[in-house]
Amino acid sequence: MPETPRRARQAATLSLVFGAVLLAGAAAGGWGDSDAPGRRLSADAAPAAVATLAAGQDPAGAALSEQQAEHLIGANGDRWGAYYSAQEYAEFSQGLDGRYLGVGLSVGRGQDGVTAVSQVQPGGPAAEAGIAAGDRLLRIGADQADRLPVTEVVARLRGREGERQVGSEVVLAVQRADGEVREVRLRRALLDSQQVAVERLDRGVVRIAVRAFTSGVAEQVRAALRGPHAGVVLDLRGNSGGLVEEAAGTAAAFLDGGPIGSYQERGETRELTAPAGGDQRTPLVVLVDGGTMSAAELLTGALQDRSRAVVVGARTFGKGTVQQPSRLADGAVLELTVGRYFTPSGRSPEGGGLTPDVPAAGTEDAGALALRVLAGLGTRT
Repeated sequence: MPETPRRARQAATLSLVFGAVLLAGAAAGGWGDSDAPGRRLSADAAPAAVATLAAGQDPAGAALSEQQAEHLIGANGDRWGAYYSAQEYAEFSQGLDGRYLGVGLSVGRGQDGVTAVSQVQPGGPAAEAGIAAGDRLLRIGADQADRLPVTEVVARLRGREGERQVGSEVVLAVQRADGEVREVRLRRALLDSQQVAVERLDRGVVRIAVRAFTSGVAEQVRAALRGPHAGVVLDLRGNSGGLVEEAAGTAAAFLDGGPIGSYQERGETRELTAPAGGDQRTPLVVLVDGGTMSAAELLTGALQDRSRAVVVGARTFGKGTVQQPSRLADGAVLELTVGRYFTPSGRSPEGGGLTPDVPAAGTEDAGALALRVLAGLGTRT
């Protein structure tokens, strides 16, 4: 199934959002004057709006219906463009601020095509129902999970139109490692995102799992790195992306200055650079899979290109574009692709993703493989 339907596009929206200014403008409603010349569009003006976008103009303040906005996205060939009602975008912004509506689990898809639970949030609905990391997700509702794009699976877990409310229900079929299959009914709840989980392992190794790059994540990663540690596994499996400033800040924790990447915004190239002072010495492995997206791919590519980390796991998702949200006249938001981002060596993950240095074969435990690779790198003394 293609990744272009509206829900699939919206499911990718812990996407690459560049800079707090864009997000602050959305929250404050400061996205342009709806009465500004050339901003308002009549009911039949979607074709003219396509020409406006082709000219590189921002559609902020335009009077567009949902149908016209969807036509605009389709006519412009924007794979990652999306339309949000005012309520939907408020929920999205809330997620970037560290809260979300959901059931408290993350999923990923390996090279074998199996959809599996990669993380379970302690205390969330999924954890209370006994779902554990490593369980296979067989069905969501009546549909087989493996036949849906991962982004669509995530969208259905969070809720379709009319379901995005506390207490709404989603039915899953899950299979444990021992083969037991059971049906589970989960009620969605408003959860603290808890995007960073830290585990202290043997021999001074620390595993830092980052689920998404919401506000404050880079500082949480830096806090996890304080104190003695002999090696680090940075687990980005199932990471859906988020704020690039947080991803760049996380990269900077492992780099003593130098480039992190670059992005193009409406034809203008902007560089991302790490300040001096990051930890350049501690052995580092980055763990990725098919659910590693967007800003997480930017971080992975930076550490890989700079020869700072060994990347282990499966090929990443392949989202290397920049979206900019524009507030429409009725308060809805039209998010459109305005450029691409690139790793320090000039690679773009768009479409093909990033290839790990050490791929996990078949059903191999990628986490265990990451630890073996880290051991082979030696430890800092």
